Amino acid sequence: MTLKPFTGNFTQQESLDDDVVAAATAVLKSGRLHRYNSGAGEISKASELEQTYARYQGARFCLACASGGYAMAIALRAAGIKPGETVLTNGFTLAPVPGAIASAGGKPVLVEITENLVIDLEDLELKARSSGARFLLLSNMRGHLADMERLSDIMRRHRMILIEDCAHTMGAAWNGRKSGNFGLAGCFSTQTYKHLNSGEGGLLTSDDPDFMARAIILSGSYMLYERHGAAPPPEVFERIRLETPNMSGRMDNLRAAILLPQLLRLEDNIDRWNERYRAVENGLNGIDGLVLRRRPDAERYVGSSIQFGLPGISRSGAVSFVAAAKALGVELKWFGAPDPVAFTSNHHSWRYVDPQALPETDRVLSSLFDMRLPLTFSVKECRQIASIIAHCVSTLPAPCT
Repeated sequence: MTLKPFTGNFTQQESLDDDVVAAATAVLKSGRLHRYNSGAGEISKASELEQTYARYQGARFCLACASGGYAMAIALRAAGIKPGETVLTNGFTLAPVPGAIASAGGKPVLVEITENLVIDLEDLELKARSSGARFLLLSNMRGHLADMERLSDIMRRHRMILIEDCAHTMGAAWNGRKSGNFGLAGCFSTQTYKHLNSGEGGLLTSDDPDFMARAIILSGSYMLYERHGAAPPPEVFERIRLETPNMSGRMDNLRAAILLPQLLRLEDNIDRWNERYRAVENGLNGIDGLVLRRRPDAERYVGSSIQFGLPGISRSGAVSFVAAAKALGVELKWFGAPDPVAFTSNHHSWRYVDPQALPETDRVLSSLFDMRLPLTFSVKECRQIASIIAHCVSTLPAPCT
C-alpha cells in the first residue's frame, strides 16, 4: 500500500494574531516591561493577567511567574516543605516535575500509574501510608485526569497537601470542577507547546491567602505585593513578608500582554483541539493490536496530544515503528526508550532521584507512544495522520497485529 506522506510540522504552533502583536507592541513602546514598572493607580499587564486568569480558573488568587516548573517549586516552598522531605508524585511525568521537587529540597517518591496513564490510587494509598508524606505533587500527565473525588478522599484521610501540575490540563475539568482546584494549588504552564503560548511562563492559583502571600514574596515581589492583581490583602503579607526569601521568578509585562488575548480564545481552542483529537481517535479505533486510553465520562479533556499503546512490542520493534512513521512524516514519541529524547524521558533517566521499582509503570511505558496535535493541523490532516499510523501498525509482526 502506498500512502501519501504527511508534510505538516509537529512543532509549529499557530501564528499569534494581530491582537497579540498589538498588545506586545504597546508594551514595547511603553518601555515598561518589568511587572512593577507601573504608575500610580495603573494596573500592569502582569497584574491584569492574574486577575483575568483567576476569574477563568475560579480561584481567589493567581500569581504570574517565569515557568510552570518554577510555579511548582515555589508552591512546595510556600506550602512549607522541609529539606529532605518526601513528596509523592507520578512515576509517569516529565522531568520538570521531579525537578521541581528536587529544587525545593524534597525527595521524590514515585507512584505507579494505570493503563489509562493516571496515578494508581491504590498504590498512592499504600505509599501515602508507608511514607508518611505530607505532599502529593500530582502530574496530570498528557492531559489525563484520575478520579479526582477518590484522590481527594485519599488526601483527606492521610492529611496530605495536594499541589496539581496542570501543564497539560489548563481548561480541563472533572465532574465540572476545573483541574487545579482540587487541592491547595494549581500550577500551569504557558510554554510554547501548552494551551497558551508566551514562549515560557507559568501561573499559580490558590484559594489560600497565607500560601499565596508566601508564593508572591518568593516570586520576587520585594515589598511591592500590593501591585498584584489577584493577591491577598496587605495584612496577610505583614505576617510573612520579612521571613520569606526572594527567589526571583517573575513574569514580565510583555509575556502577560501576549497571553491576555489568547486567554479570551482558550475555550474555542479547546473545542478545536478536541475535534482534532477525535479525528485521530476515530481513525485508530478498532485497529488490531493498538490500544487507546479510555476517557471517563466525568472528564472534560483538552486533546492537545494523543497517546496509544502497542502491547507486546519489542524494543527494536518500537524503534522501527517510530522510524517508519517518521519516514511518512508522522512524529511519535516513545516513552519506553532507554535514553531521554528531547522533552521525552522516564524515571530511569532521572539520576537525581533514588532508583525505585515501578514494574507496572515500566510495563505501560514500554509500549506507550505519544503525539502532539497542534492547531496548525486541519481535521482532514489528522485523519491522514491516523491512516499513516494504522498502516505502520499493520506492518508490525505479531503480537502487535
